[in-house]
Amino acid sequence: MNPRVLRRFVVLMICLVVAVTFIWPLLEGYVERPPGDYYTEVGSNRLQEGAFEEALKHFDLALAEAPNHRGALMGRAIVFTQTDRPDEAVAEYTHLIGYLKKALPENDKTGRAVLAAAYANRGIVHDRAGRYKKALDDYARAIRTDEGAVDEPGVIHKILYGNSYPSSVRKRAQYIYEQLQKPAGERLMRVPEIDAKQRMFKP
Repeated sequence: MNPRVLRRFVVLMICLVVAVTFIWPLLEGYVERPPGDYYTEVGSNRLQEGAFEEALKHFDLALAEAPNHRGALMGRAIVFTQTDRPDEAVAEYTHLIGYLKKALPENDKTGRAVLAAAYANRGIVHDRAGRYKKALDDYARAIRTDEGAVDEPGVIHKILYGNSYPSSVRKRAQYIYEQLQKPAGERLMRVPEIDAKQRMFKP
């Protein structure tokens, strides 16, 4: 056999193996995903990195492909919350909640977790703005919708982030309720070192 032909054959086989092993799964994952999922995943990664404007850009791209994509709507709302844009955050959570209440199938457990998280996160925005009754209402709705989704984090989260006494929706709701029963002058609504442990929820 001609050595040149053999070498070309070996190179082609190596390229084919690389394509099948590494490149095709990536392309297949992108092609077969529901509209908006790829950009939502990229946006979520940028969100975790703290690159908020990059995250927002990708969530917008996801929504261009799939209006009302619940992951992208949640991502946008969290970006607005984390970048101190409370009015936009509340509007986005409210839109997401309204959409899910209309479109959510009864057996969609992930959807119920997203709905609970949207209530909890909107409650956090109200809480930070001093709208405690609205926050309490949203926390209660989150607990009734899916308490497990908005419960305090487990052992792994505590080990990774060193938060041995994390806040939870139930704890915060109970605290607000107890304080609102007191005369206005005796209420202590904010405890910065505890409030700093409050986290956003994203199923």
